[in-house]
Amino acid sequence: MPIVKPGSAGRIVRFGIFEVDLAAGELRKSGARIRLQEQPFQVLAVLLERPGEVVTREDVRQRVWPADTFVDFDHSLNTAINKIRDALGDSAASPRFVETLAKRGYRFIAPVQREESGAPAMAAELPATWGGRLPGGQNSAHPISVNHPELELPLPHRGLTRGLFALIQVMYLIFYLIALFRLHEVDRIADSYLPGWGAFAIVVTVLVTAGVGIPLRFYLLSAVAFDYSRLKEKFLKLFPIVLLLDELWAVAPFLLMEKIGLGASFAATAGLLYLPFSERTLLTMAYPGLPKPSA
Repeated sequence: MPIVKPGSAGRIVRFGIFEVDLAAGELRKSGARIRLQEQPFQVLAVLLERPGEVVTREDVRQRVWPADTFVDFDHSLNTAINKIRDALGDSAASPRFVETLAKRGYRFIAPVQREESGAPAMAAELPATWGGRLPGGQNSAHPISVNHPELELPLPHRGLTRGLFALIQVMYLIFYLIALFRLHEVDRIADSYLPGWGAFAIVVTVLVTAGVGIPLRFYLLSAVAFDYSRLKEKFLKLFPIVLLLDELWAVAPFLLMEKIGLGASFAATAGLLYLPFSERTLLTMAYPGLPKPSA
């Protein structure tokens, strides 16, 4: 049976998009149950009792493995931690939830929120190293808003941030498709400003960037649609490419200058120049990357 602290029957613990029901022994992601065997679940429960604190291997052994149990403890604990990380989409090299401290133990580094079944959410427990505090000196026994671990704002609704990110990808897909379907028009307009090789370079740039951008946008759309937990990490690795593509396409409104005017073209370009940074911020809001607390 899962470990439950005395008097905590029905306790629900939430962190990020995950929820742990200590009484039922269930781990859920966005409401969907994730299979996690009993022993790894017990280890996770022990870590969740002391978020932000070091839990030694000996502490875990005393709580999960009785003294009369004959097992290879080190191997069993390592296996349990690996299964926890697999379930959470975490990694030892870049932990967002379970941090390993060599020769010391483990630490659960995500902010957690506790509540009793059927009761309002209680105060989130934020380790001091993140600067978490109760707004307005509010007593922790009362409901509060949970601050984002990286941004100075309350945690937003994930559906909203993911939806906005998806809409940006759809917008760029529309840009690419319209440009490709009206390539002759793009060539004509470009030739009126930069005749000869200049217009040819613009058309080639449109073809190349659209060819790269279309599969990239479909990848990002599918990842956010399936709520891929490591999307932020992947996006940051792709960010130089995304930034280059988006900055090139930010000047696209000037191709419409004869129809919308110079002022509108400039305003639209200014907004598009900022969009890649907005994408990065939206993913940070939806998938908080957790800073490592100091030892």
